Amino acid sequence: MHRFNERGPDGLKDTWSKGNPSRLSVDQQRNLAQLVETGPDRAVDGVVRWRRVDLQRVIKERFGVTYHERTVGKLLKGLGFSHISARPCHPGQDERTITTFKKTSQRR
Repeated sequence: MHRFNERGPDGLKDTWSKGNPSRLSVDQQRNLAQLVETGPDRAVDGVVRWRRVDLQRVIKERFGVTYHERTVGKLLKGLGFSHISARPCHPGQDERTITTFKKTSQRR
């Protein structure tokens, strides 16, 4: 009733908060997106693919910002990434060996 008295019928519409602003700047978000896009370096990062917990650690080390693992997922979603990832390849994998042992079915 107070909102109606102050603003008329428009005061009856629900107003939603925009939420807290991101703790990473636009440049930091851009750097994070580039980091995710290029993938981890096994020698430096110690992983073959990014997980949210790994990115949580990297964000804390590089930008000094602590996020919960779930919030890292929301941040990645906001940057346009999805949770689906390609299966990692073993670094010693030989493509010729794989093609040699692939199963091929004969035509009928």
